[in-house]
Amino acid sequence: MRYTTFGRTGLRVSELVLGAMTFGEQGGVGAPPAECRRILDVYAEAGGNVVDTAINYRGGASEEILGEVLAGRRDRFVVASKYTVTRDATDPNGGGNHRKNLRLSLETSLRRLRTDHLDIYWVHIWDRHTPIEETMRALDDAVTAGKVLYVGVSDTPAWVVSRGNTLAEWRGWTPFAGLQVPYSLVNRDAERELLPMAGAYGLTVTAWSPLGGGVLSGKYTGDGGAPTRLSRDSISERDLSIAAAVQQVAGELGATPAQVALAWVRQHSGVLPMIGARTVEQLRENLGCLDVTLPPEATARLETATGFSLGFPADFIAQTSSWVLGSHDLVSP
Repeated sequence: MRYTTFGRTGLRVSELVLGAMTFGEQGGVGAPPAECRRILDVYAEAGGNVVDTAINYRGGASEEILGEVLAGRRDRFVVASKYTVTRDATDPNGGGNHRKNLRLSLETSLRRLRTDHLDIYWVHIWDRHTPIEETMRALDDAVTAGKVLYVGVSDTPAWVVSRGNTLAEWRGWTPFAGLQVPYSLVNRDAERELLPMAGAYGLTVTAWSPLGGGVLSGKYTGDGGAPTRLSRDSISERDLSIAAAVQQVAGELGATPAQVALAWVRQHSGVLPMIGARTVEQLRENLGCLDVTLPPEATARLETATGFSLGFPADFIAQTSSWVLGSHDLVSP
């Protein structure tokens, strides 16, 4: 496992992030505590050091189990959690990105995780009712108090993230160091605005659902094993054709479809795939992506299969560059 720094900070993070959404059996198929411990052990043995959870995962069980399995070795890991999702659906202040929910959510997560601080605290989802100024200042207060070391933002429009970090720069607050978005061969939307914005601000991107909700895992294009989460009939023909292209490349490279799909995400600079697993066997397969290098021709085939375009304004700007620059090409700095 290789390491990189988290955004424009000195925090060292591994190139694969372990997602703990599967920790716990509440609310659907997940991993029991004993299997969660084995998953964390195997991940750590491979060199992984970042574990990502949230206050709402498995009704709170994910944080509780993670706190249990981290006992005695918590400081060896970069522990990340998120807030926004409601703690109590009957309480109008039970959710959101405002200061009150941040404080109560943070205290809840620290208690469950059995720690006095979080290494990374993520804003989980954009709350359009809370001014970004309030959120940024409240996060900075949590950092000043020593309960949070670094902050990031997930599932939020690029313009909101940009405004938040600009305010932080102007006012001396702690800026976002990371961005969390869905990113896979079946969902490349982040390439339009979010990934360019992350690059401009030096944000590390952690990609959730890098297997497209399991569509790219191979179980919908292979002959064996019944799907556990999706019906094949519920998957679009477009997504099935992308999965078939992944399956073909995997066969040529002697890898599994999941490893190829993860390798495609990994090859994007500054993007760290989040791998989740309900069993140690699933985790070991996902870790195998570290040994997969996609030839340029294979990458081109995979991306052609997506039929993706940046759309307006990126395509328009590219098409009209000669109107702006004339016959003189510029080399990017």
